[in-house]
Amino acid sequence: MSGKDVTDRDNALFEAGIKLGALYHQFTGSPVNLKTVESLENAIAQSISVQPFVEDITVSIDRDMVRSNLNDEFGYCELEGRMLDVRINVKYGLAKVRVALEFDAELKYPMMRIESVE
Repeated sequence: MSGKDVTDRDNALFEAGIKLGALYHQFTGSPVNLKTVESLENAIAQSISVQPFVEDITVSIDRDMVRSNLNDEFGYCELEGRMLDVRINVKYGLAKVRVALEFDAELKYPMMRIESVE
């Protein structure tokens, strides 16, 4: 396959995957507690939203998981991939894709996946 055979759809999916991977590796490990969880959600969304081709992003951190992982002495925990629920809409040329990152309870793993392609 040469560069001329690469479609807008291919590039949109590539861009979306890069954004999910960057988000995951940039923000996991961040300190978080119930007072700061909303500001961390906003920081993640704003950081990714300025990247090229992002039309929309929603970030949700599971507060129950945060609550159950809080350190008794210091009152915070580290953000884990399993706490994240993220949706990103990317538009590249004529293609629009929606991707997600969410915890798969059966696999016990934060999975990234394609939700739709237009």
